[in-house]
Amino acid sequence: MDERFVVFRGPERVASGTRVEAALAAHALASQPGVLVFGPDGRGIDFDLTGGQDEISRRYAPAEAARGRGRPKLGVVAREVTLLPRHWDWLASQPGGASVALRKLVEAASRAAEGPDRVRAAREATYRFASAMAGDLPGFEEAMRALFAGDDTAFETRIEAWPTDIAAQLRTYAAEAFGPDQPSDLASTSASRAE
Repeated sequence: MDERFVVFRGPERVASGTRVEAALAAHALASQPGVLVFGPDGRGIDFDLTGGQDEISRRYAPAEAARGRGRPKLGVVAREVTLLPRHWDWLASQPGGASVALRKLVEAASRAAEGPDRVRAAREATYRFASAMAGDLPGFEEAMRALFAGDDTAFETRIEAWPTDIAAQLRTYAAEAFGPDQPSDLASTSASRAE
């Protein structure tokens, strides 16, 4: 999933982009019914659309990184970690000290969990968006069962008759929902629809 936000008016996707771009698009459509904004995690976003375009742009512009302890230029941030004394003793005996050992442990654990975490996050994002936009469409429950069962063919079969923009956005959210070890029909379906 990328860090893009999408704006829907009913079943039609009318804009996508950064947080600022999505907020400005929603602001332009504020007088119209049925406008919903979704974040990269499939959650509905409730932007504060008061004020003009300049005020909204400032409100949702990316925040500057706070300067603090650590090595901010490298993205290192100092935070408190609570461990038992035996953990501190083990960390202190490692080459490079506690910080280096902790970074290595976190990197190893995050690499090991990356695949399953990405699949889970993609499934949850897809489900959130589908619940909001397609919960009353025929085949919704079957599509969600296929999603969580990892059956991309059944999922695609259930959503192909849904409104075009809703199905396309579901494919975007579900791009990693079926895991790296399974061939995904979603990518080839999206590519063939684009031709």
